[in-house]
Amino acid sequence: MVNRASATVTTHRILGGVSLLVVAGGVAANDVEPRRWTPLPIGTTVVGVGLIRGDGDISFDPLLRLEGATVKSTTTEVSVVHAFDLFGQTARLDVRAPQQHARWEGLLDGAPRTRDVRGLADPRLRLSVNFIGAPALGGTEFQTYRAAHPVNTVVGAALAVTLPLGEYQDDKLLNLGNNRFAITPQLGAVHTRGPWSYELTGSVSFFTDNRDFLADQTREQDPVFALQAHVVYATPGGWFASLGAAYDWGGESAVDGVTKDDYRETLFYGASAGVAIDRRSSVQIAYVGSRTQTDIGSDTDNIGLGYSIRF
Repeated sequence: MVNRASATVTTHRILGGVSLLVVAGGVAANDVEPRRWTPLPIGTTVVGVGLIRGDGDISFDPLLRLEGATVKSTTTEVSVVHAFDLFGQTARLDVRAPQQHARWEGLLDGAPRTRDVRGLADPRLRLSVNFIGAPALGGTEFQTYRAAHPVNTVVGAALAVTLPLGEYQDDKLLNLGNNRFAITPQLGAVHTRGPWSYELTGSVSFFTDNRDFLADQTREQDPVFALQAHVVYATPGGWFASLGAAYDWGGESAVDGVTKDDYRETLFYGASAGVAIDRRSSVQIAYVGSRTQTDIGSDTDNIGLGYSIRF
């Protein structure tokens, strides 16, 4: 049987990994989040809150006549993660609800323009199941299994859905919400070797049409493909650190059937660290940057603080 101190250390490591969703998930189109495949004890619920500040430059299609655009944003995000048994395997449901304040500035036809918006951004649901290396266990059984498998590989699949509930005005180009569904299947694996974890995830995002784009036009978008990798180190003392990078490509759009020639490639990178306050809660800090690799896209820098508690 695992002693109480060992169980507490394991809880610290898991809690730290989950809480990074709060500060890393809401800052960019690509959700650069580590530990998404790390199993949790069945019945665990983690509630988190994060504050993310971001700013950057945006390059638009020249036909939109918008130049020198910048954005500054403040996002408050609440997240809930719940682990449960699905046909004998560890599964979990992630829910994120962001509230955002964004301010865009730029030149439209050479004249200064500003748009300042506060409200809901699009919430996101994610259902995942680890079908290799993560039997559905809780309590002492979970701790015993982890102690007996210091070297372990977990493979999982997930489906994430972004809901079109964010603030949206159909006569504005820049909005907090996207007025469409985004459906993202994911496949990934995490290999744990003692305090180290190595994670790789592949995904593809499909989008429904936005039929209220700029005065009742219809905007379609091709799928966006993405790969991301993370390295995480968690100490027995209850603190952790991670480095990660992601790359996505695709997403060319068309408005009323006219192709916009706006294919994009974006590099994301990030780092995070945190420490457990006690057996149930932890605090974290994270940085995520994005750099467009084409003429259209955004270069942003985002820093976040997060707190999470386990029930």
